Amino acid sequence: MLEVNLSPHLSLQEVKSLTDLGAINKLLQETISRERRIEVELDELLDHKQDLEIKLVDVHKSSEVLELLKVDSEQMTTSITGTSVMAQRVSSKVRELDLAQSRVQSTITRITAIVDRNNCVDGLQTAMAAEDFEQAAAHIEKFLELDDSRLDEKQETTVGQPTACEEFAQAEEQRNLLKQTRDQLEEVVRSRFADAARQKSHKAALRFVKLFPPLGLAEEGLAAFCGYLRDLVGGRAQEDFDHLKESIERTRAGGEEEEAAPDFVGVLTNLFKDLAVAVDDNVEMVQKCFGEGALLTVIQSMQEECDARATSVLKKFADFRELKRLADNIQNRGLALGGSSPDPREVESYLEELLMLCQRSEEYTLFMIGKIKDPVLASVTTPMSPVALESKFRSGSFTLVVDELTAYYISMEEYYMSENVSMAIRIDETPMGSLTSSMVDDVFYILQKCARRSLTTNSVQCICAGLNNVNTALSSTYRDALQANLRVGPGKLVAAAASAPGEDAAPLVEGRVPGIEFAVALNSAEVSADYVIKLRRELEGYVAEAFPGAEQERLKSCLQDLGETSTTIRQICSHSLEALAGAINTRLRPTLDAVSSCDYEMGESEYAVQELSEDLWVTNLLVALDLGMQWLMPHLTSENYDALVQLMMDLLVTRLEVLVLQKKFNQLGALQLDRELRSLVSHFTAITSRSVREKFARLTQMATILNLESVNEMLDYWGENAAGMTWRLTAAEVRRVLELRSDFRPETIAQLPL
Repeated sequence: MLEVNLSPHLSLQEVKSLTDLGAINKLLQETISRERRIEVELDELLDHKQDLEIKLVDVHKSSEVLELLKVDSEQMTTSITGTSVMAQRVSSKVRELDLAQSRVQSTITRITAIVDRNNCVDGLQTAMAAEDFEQAAAHIEKFLELDDSRLDEKQETTVGQPTACEEFAQAEEQRNLLKQTRDQLEEVVRSRFADAARQKSHKAALRFVKLFPPLGLAEEGLAAFCGYLRDLVGGRAQEDFDHLKESIERTRAGGEEEEAAPDFVGVLTNLFKDLAVAVDDNVEMVQKCFGEGALLTVIQSMQEECDARATSVLKKFADFRELKRLADNIQNRGLALGGSSPDPREVESYLEELLMLCQRSEEYTLFMIGKIKDPVLASVTTPMSPVALESKFRSGSFTLVVDELTAYYISMEEYYMSENVSMAIRIDETPMGSLTSSMVDDVFYILQKCARRSLTTNSVQCICAGLNNVNTALSSTYRDALQANLRVGPGKLVAAAASAPGEDAAPLVEGRVPGIEFAVALNSAEVSADYVIKLRRELEGYVAEAFPGAEQERLKSCLQDLGETSTTIRQICSHSLEALAGAINTRLRPTLDAVSSCDYEMGESEYAVQELSEDLWVTNLLVALDLGMQWLMPHLTSENYDALVQLMMDLLVTRLEVLVLQKKFNQLGALQLDRELRSLVSHFTAITSRSVREKFARLTQMATILNLESVNEMLDYWGENAAGMTWRLTAAEVRRVLELRSDFRPETIAQLPL
């Protein structure tokens, strides 16, 4: 016990052997510290003594309960042990039953398979005897499925089981019998299908082609069916082509009636119809029997037939119509000395036929591409993907020939359009009573006809070329013709006006006003600008309905050029109207300049005389204005006449501002100026439907300033006190106008806080 109470690191013997005082003191201190810790622990234990005693009492009280629990636990253990033993016995029985059930189920399955195979063999023999080939093929297909399901059981069954050996021997015998019968059925199916194909019996062909997949010959059956369809389509196409060649020979010999002329469009349409029907009518059968991806194989086969047959028809058409010679003549027109250009009427007859061929080709192509892009086919694994087939489709010989014909069409359409537009310009005339010349309606009829014709091709390439040709004709040939007609200038037209009230205008020349050609040219330009916009809107409407997405945007970009052309033509019209307004203004200048001789620093008597007088500069100006302009109203379109009035107002207002700023005014003179300006505004309001007050806004504001009672009254109209008035004059211009009042002091005007 002494060793225990000493340092835990030194024994009593070691303590006794200590001789170093420092070590002894250190050990003593450690011993004292340890003693204190022990005392603290003892105190803590003593503090918990009462709690421990209470807990011991509680434990003592619960001992009886624990005894009861012990007894119950022993009973439960005994029960669980018995249950476990019983469960093990039951589970072993269940495993035995499950194994027995599995063996029974396997036996039943094998028996069922044996019965099914026997039924298949018996049914196959019966069906073959009755020539029920569909049922025979179904029995073969079912037998093969049953045979495949037994392959794993062969590997699991041991050789030592005599029942299994007998079963496999029987199955092998059945397989041999089935193979012989299947070979026989395959020969029958091939032979009967070939007979049906030769006899072009579609019903029989469909019957026997459906038997290939059950026999495991799906690939062979699909190839045979595609060949049958090609022969079917090709046979009729060859007959049509032979009739076409005979018709061509008779036409060349001069013995063919017009109504029996070679019908290239009919032959090509029949071919496309047969190809489309061959695909469309057999979609369900092909996908059901050969799989969804088999449709791509059928389409590819039909396109190969199209490449062969349609290419021959289109080449024969190009040769018969001598399109290359015609295209060369068009391209080289005017180059050879004395050479003649093709007759546009002959070109148009070819255009209509060429258009129909291109249109039918595009419709067929879109139909087939639509079948290829069927979403169902996108996820199907096939030897050739839909994208690859589409690429091959668009690069075949048929597509190349169509592209060649399209190029011929574009060239001929451009020539037809150009020649007819030029002819319309050459024979241009102005019908009596018409505001425009004949070339306006003629040219736009031709352009509309050509644009609509190109739209019906459904080919983006053709349409873009056609729209570009329309814009080129408008922006070059037609625009030049309009400018040439306007070069005569407004001189003769303005000179034809009466010089004074009561006088007659210049005498008519051949029933027409001298210089009226300029007015007609103005009207033609203005109407043409509107026609261009209408044509663009019409074409945009068709494009929006007929073409989706990227193709629509491409075509709309071509149509944007028409908007720019319309703007250009309208600018030509505006420049010519400015020239006309300038010429009229020259005649009005002396009357207008009479303002410079007027005195606006007047007394009351002078103001009263001016108020009653009819010999005022504004009255004379309005009379001269009517003489120079009003007679033009029936000879100009309403749009041109309104524009001319606007230009005249601009010229008059600009000149009046200059003249007013040269005058001096008192308040009565300002009232007189205001009255004169109101007369001008009222007159122009009566002769135009456009805004007049905006044109006279600066002059009206100048008159308002001149009518002020005092300089400071200007502040009631300026800045925050403007009361909604938008001032057209700057602060400097306001001061300048105020300085025109002879009774306003310059110092007061200078001090005005504007």
